[in-house]
Amino acid sequence: MPNPTLLVIAHGSRDPRHAATVHALVREVRRRRPDLRVATGFLDFNLPSVPGVLESLAADGVRDVVAQPLLLSRAFHAKADIPAVLSRAPSRLRVRQADVLGPSPLLSAALRRRLYEAGLTPADKPTTGVVLASAGSTDPEAIAVIADIAREWRHTGWCAVRPAFASARTPRTEDAVRELRELGCRRVAVARYVLAPGFLPDRIARGSAEADVLADVLGPAPEVARLLSERYETARRPVSAALGA
Repeated sequence: MPNPTLLVIAHGSRDPRHAATVHALVREVRRRRPDLRVATGFLDFNLPSVPGVLESLAADGVRDVVAQPLLLSRAFHAKADIPAVLSRAPSRLRVRQADVLGPSPLLSAALRRRLYEAGLTPADKPTTGVVLASAGSTDPEAIAVIADIAREWRHTGWCAVRPAFASARTPRTEDAVRELRELGCRRVAVARYVLAPGFLPDRIARGSAEADVLADVLGPAPEVARLLSERYETARRPVSAALGA
């Protein structure tokens, strides 16, 4: 039996950098997994839409789909929006929703990669405070993920680590930067725990004005592409088993 098609589901944005970054990540997944058919759909703002992609796949004879939310935590989109869209897929498609990307050691590795690409080195860790800045959410589960990562990072040699949020929760990035300064960290770096540019990542950047280092978004980091493949493999196993593969 052929491998199930991987459908990457992104939120979408009016900012053209968002879709460009999503497509760059999908290209990296295709490069790593030439054995897979990989499609991309957006929940809002961008085309193709998720319903449109599902219809197109069904019309093309695809039977099995693994839908991978391009999300870092289990919040409203993963729990409500995406399941609702997938429930309306053509009946001839067997669709399984994969787990969200985070938390994962691979995302932590991608965050470190972006910090080092922005100019830090491992030798800077004892004198550098890190703001782990995310988009923010009203969902306690999503907020807990950021807090857990920050706690883990505190034990890996950084001067100090503080979470921050661009919306819904506090502290804001600028407040966390200020706190790390007051703690005596020689330099302050902001790691953006977001996948693609857009309104909220830009808000994080503005709040980083007093920081020494601002890391890029995760984007098409190789660790993220590898994680997409791992989530796909985990999700496809029940599908394969059901088909007797």
